[in-house]
Amino acid sequence: MHELLPVQNPVLVFAIVALLILLAPMVMARWRLPGAMGLLLAGAVLGPNALGVLARDQSFVLFGTVGLLYIMFIAALEIDRAVLKRYRSHSIAFGLLTFAIPQGLGTLVAHYLLGFGWPAAILLASMFASHTLLAYPIASRLGIARNEAVTTAVGGTIVTDTLALLVLAVIAGSTRGTVDEAFWYRLGLSLTAFVTVVMIGLPWLARRFFRHVGRDGVAEFVFVLAAVFGCASLAQVAGSEPIVGAFLAGLALNRLIPHNSTLMNRLQFTGEAIFIPFFLLSVGMLLDVHVFFAGPRAWTIAIGMVVAVLVTKWLAAEATRLVLGYDRDQARVIFGLSVAQAAATLAATIVGYEIGLFDDAVVNGAILMILVTCLVAPWMVDRHGRRLALASDREGDEETRAQQRVIVALSDRTPGEPLLELAQLVRDPQQAQPIFPLAVIEDGVGAAEQVSAAERRLARAVAHLSAADVPAQPLTRIDLNLSAGILRARRELRATEVILGWSERTTTHEFLFGSVVDNMLADAGYTLIVSRNRKPLQTCSRVLFAIPPNADHEPGFPIGVAIVTRLARQLAAPMLILTEREDEARIRKCMAAFKPQADVRAVSLQRWSGLIRAIGENGREDDMLVLYGTRPGGLAWRPAMKRLPARLATYFTASNMLLIYPAEPRALQASGVAIGVRPSPLAPDFLSGRAG
Repeated sequence: MHELLPVQNPVLVFAIVALLILLAPMVMARWRLPGAMGLLLAGAVLGPNALGVLARDQSFVLFGTVGLLYIMFIAALEIDRAVLKRYRSHSIAFGLLTFAIPQGLGTLVAHYLLGFGWPAAILLASMFASHTLLAYPIASRLGIARNEAVTTAVGGTIVTDTLALLVLAVIAGSTRGTVDEAFWYRLGLSLTAFVTVVMIGLPWLARRFFRHVGRDGVAEFVFVLAAVFGCASLAQVAGSEPIVGAFLAGLALNRLIPHNSTLMNRLQFTGEAIFIPFFLLSVGMLLDVHVFFAGPRAWTIAIGMVVAVLVTKWLAAEATRLVLGYDRDQARVIFGLSVAQAAATLAATIVGYEIGLFDDAVVNGAILMILVTCLVAPWMVDRHGRRLALASDREGDEETRAQQRVIVALSDRTPGEPLLELAQLVRDPQQAQPIFPLAVIEDGVGAAEQVSAAERRLARAVAHLSAADVPAQPLTRIDLNLSAGILRARRELRATEVILGWSERTTTHEFLFGSVVDNMLADAGYTLIVSRNRKPLQTCSRVLFAIPPNADHEPGFPIGVAIVTRLARQLAAPMLILTEREDEARIRKCMAAFKPQADVRAVSLQRWSGLIRAIGENGREDDMLVLYGTRPGGLAWRPAMKRLPARLATYFTASNMLLIYPAEPRALQASGVAIGVRPSPLAPDFLSGRAG
């Protein structure tokens, strides 16, 4: 039997791993424990130091390293950069606290209680100070990834890990006798150059890649993988660790990969299905219980390390709660996110062992510390994260949510993929409502052939949405004309938004201001969005929101603002408001009621007639132009508004454009859509909610 172990057949090894990935979370769920704990325990039991079924060979090391980098990358990718910028002082404060307390107290414990010399004690304490966001996928699945406390913990990770790795570099250099003035200059210059290249060069390169390659999901996915691991490799060249490079790559690509996009879904799926489980198994395989039978010193060091990291990280989380005013559940989530040890701990352990500061007892103590903290972290985040999620849901239930339903009108005159991507950004994942791709065929000769072509378009639309894990319900209507068919479907479904494409086969005036849009605007019970797409949506670097005079007095204004702020948040793009000076103060007040997560700035116009000149002076190539549309007879309506979209389209031919005609609350109620009518903001959590 022993001759057959460990399993060498790669096909059988992968089959065993796949079975563990499938069953471990199911078994743990019976005891209401996170699935990550099951994978860690499975790695420890089946690994080379226990039953020996699986060997920790190069494949596990490779996939485990990829999984670790993937965790750091996804964590940075899901950060709301506007929230991170708003709470950057919180992230810095937490990063310093969660580094200083474990580093300071850990050094004293290692020197005076465990008997290490000062260099070894400082290096050992740096292992307590660093942490790995092992439990972050749990926070993401619970829908609290953009909670203030989670953002603070993720942002603080880069601070504490960088400082801990700096301690590692200094201790290793001093032991080898290479720390001099030139060492500090080399380290500072290389890190500065590395951060500059990643944070400036990578977004520039990615924006152009997405713009010119576009629509090719495989190419986009491979490009992102190459960027992540390329940055991780460059981090080593710069004197840092790969986890820092992966984290910075996520921050650099954050604005270019919307949270609800197909690409984001593919990245998350690949990590959670393969890379991250491999990492958890590989960590579990490191534990060697035989060393603990060698003598009491191994137990003393191991227990001391485990207690030290748990206590100091707990104290850091509690100090953060007191300093930043978080509640207890937020503090426990921060503790869970910051207590797990893996990457920097292993790096410090290996380096300390190689230079003679650590022995086998410290190596096993570090592995036991990794195992214990990797069990505690998911449990803490799962338990207290659920409370945060439930509290957020209760707050959201205080306002009545609209039952959101989004129709995307497809035709052979405009590409359907950009409209579907826009619908994904508008849709609220929390409601789990499908998107409704709609094809309308005009009744007459050849209608049967057109139905077949429409069904093929709808099939492609369903496949596109399925790739993003978005449910779809295709619709086909035969009617006298396009507008009648869309409106009939809208009323049957009680849809809240209808998205149309800007036809490229007719003139702008004929399409926008002929019978189609005029007839559709007669129904005020839904929001009409007309989109002209020139570039992939994720390449938009800024949103220019043009608001005509007196628009803020219209009943549908909060709904329009909610949609635009949600789009800006999804795209992680700052917003520039263009409006008349007399209206600016009122509009700013209305915008503040929504607490937009994007940066908002205003440009005052002397007169509304100067809008085109103002866009020309302040606009950039990658801007998305958004015009607040006014329905005839509204307070903001004037005859010039009918010609304005065509003029904007003529002047700014290379820019993405959106025309948004918000629904009117009374019409919504009349059409049977339940909404919460409040003075501010009216609309809907589904347009500015947590997810996305």
